Amino acid sequence: MNRLLKYGLIGAGGAVVLVAGGAAYIAATFNPNDYKAQIIQAVKEKQQRTLKLDGDIKLTFFPSIGASLDKVSLSEFRSEKEFAALDRAHVSLALLPLFSGQAVVSEITVSGLKVVLVKLKNGKTNIDDLLGKEEGGEAGKGESRTDGPPVKFDIASVRIEKTELGYRDENTGAEYALKNINLKTGRIASGVPVQVDCAATLQASQPRLDMGVQLKTALAFDLDKQTYRLEGLDLQAKGTMGGGNLAASLSLPKLEGSAKSFKSDALALDADAALAGQSFKVKLSASAYGNFEVKQFNFSNFAVTVNVSGDKLPGKTLGGEMKGSVQVDAGRQSAQINLAGSLLQSQVKTKMAVSNFSNPAIRFDVELDQFDADPYLPKKTEGDPGKTASTAPEQPFDLSALKKLNLEGGLRIGALKAANVKASQVRVDVKARNGVVSVNPLSANLYGGSMAGNVTVNAAQAVPSFAVVESLSDINIAPLLKDAANFDTLEGKGSIALNLNAQGNTVGALKRALNGSMALNLADGAVKGINIAKKLREFGRGGASQTLAASNEEKTDFSEMKVSFKVKDGVAHNDDLLMKSPLLRLTGSGDINIGNDSINYLAKATLAKTLEGQGGKDSVGGITVPVRLSGPFSDLKYTLDFGAMVSDTARQKIEARKEEVKTRLQDEIKGGLKNLFK
Repeated sequence: MNRLLKYGLIGAGGAVVLVAGGAAYIAATFNPNDYKAQIIQAVKEKQQRTLKLDGDIKLTFFPSIGASLDKVSLSEFRSEKEFAALDRAHVSLALLPLFSGQAVVSEITVSGLKVVLVKLKNGKTNIDDLLGKEEGGEAGKGESRTDGPPVKFDIASVRIEKTELGYRDENTGAEYALKNINLKTGRIASGVPVQVDCAATLQASQPRLDMGVQLKTALAFDLDKQTYRLEGLDLQAKGTMGGGNLAASLSLPKLEGSAKSFKSDALALDADAALAGQSFKVKLSASAYGNFEVKQFNFSNFAVTVNVSGDKLPGKTLGGEMKGSVQVDAGRQSAQINLAGSLLQSQVKTKMAVSNFSNPAIRFDVELDQFDADPYLPKKTEGDPGKTASTAPEQPFDLSALKKLNLEGGLRIGALKAANVKASQVRVDVKARNGVVSVNPLSANLYGGSMAGNVTVNAAQAVPSFAVVESLSDINIAPLLKDAANFDTLEGKGSIALNLNAQGNTVGALKRALNGSMALNLADGAVKGINIAKKLREFGRGGASQTLAASNEEKTDFSEMKVSFKVKDGVAHNDDLLMKSPLLRLTGSGDINIGNDSINYLAKATLAKTLEGQGGKDSVGGITVPVRLSGPFSDLKYTLDFGAMVSDTARQKIEARKEEVKTRLQDEIKGGLKNLFK
């Protein structure tokens, strides 16, 4: 045994001496720089690219096989334009482990590497020829190497410095780049955890992005099982994005996977951004699983918290937290989202499905316990009583986003406030396609009653159009008009029917273009601003004709009111008003100009003939007086035309006198005839 060991050591030593001697001889007699021209010519003929070797090529053979390159560049395919360039690269490989099937690399160093990948307008890339996708690139297709076991390798360290990788899309003009890449690793070997430190600058044109990025993690892989594991991943990014500032951090305690799939627990993302005078804070966490073969990705235990602050926001801050799950099937271009939590001071449950990512079709079901929309709607400009109203034109609303919207779903809200109108048990079913949005049904409980109907918006036209068909039942009209239009003139409970349409791109244009019909049927209410019966009784005691401003202290009660309107070009015309009460009967006709918020209406009020016990006199019972209502909604005026009332009364007396004379003549004629025939 000792003799065998002795001869073995002698043989091994001799082999080492032989290899060392051979390596020394080659190093002394072989200069790779003598073959630069042949190498350049070979690349030109085979790859149709121009290779430049401006620096020296250095080789070492013992105790390690190594190569160093300086000042190397490679052109684009069939062009002299530079594709890639390198300041310096060095690789050294231990010689003796090769005899036992191991590749032990003592060092890999790359400095000053620059590569730009380009997606051409024809859909190809500038590296298709290197990947064998150009003509003649199929020659080696189907070949495989199965001779012998795989070579095991071991890299002592990798260092990459001052490196730049870029991407440009000639169709969209988008450009992306990783600049100033500095990468450092420890030992890289199968089954051995390696520490990885990397820093770079990420830049992009769409969106505008300039971020410094730092990555630290421990990487381990198993070549036999073809798996990998990341532990303690920490990614930090800080810079500018879209004109604002962004700072973000991603932590990943453990990520395991292979070329086919991956899984991770406790992924956490924190981001702080400042943009347009507002600050955003986002926290996201999830467990993730993905399968690259079927392109399916699942994010369970998903949670996202958002806080936004800024002087222009309602209450200067907004926030919310949602939890649930997200599934993405990239192969089928579909996604499923299920989330619940708090958002905009509301408790929210949402289910959403998205298909066809290039032209998304969205299906949803959303439920909110309550929502106050007013803080998020455009503010109304308050007029200064001492100044003329602003003549600045209205800004048109932009509905262009609706033209490509493919949406269908339902929204339910327990309690809603929008444009100061309050409702409960709101149900909204929406369908949007090809620029036409249909809301059917649009139903709710509000102001003691209910509402049911539908709304249609057509944004496919150059000037959008709107249509509303709604029926309101058992509605308390006073608070509804007060909240919706600040119109505090009518009381009562009953029904309202609306069938209206308009075309325009501002609120003012829509009001002026309104067409359709409206009907109102109320009971046990009042017209606020004037007490017609009282004014007539005052006239009966010597009053005079007068024009009155509306008074909050006065009103004319009614037991029944029916009225309908035909609306044309923003003007609602009525000629069938009927209002009744025990003391008064009111008819009338006129216009409500919705376009400029004004009224011009003439009503005729008739008092009951018997007013005893009501403070009136028989002299005013049964008479009719015209009452004109006119002016803007904010400053209505009532005019009682007592002069016309006197004329009508005189005519009534004349007509009564005519009847009296006629009756007397008839009686006298009858009497004369009787005497004649006696």
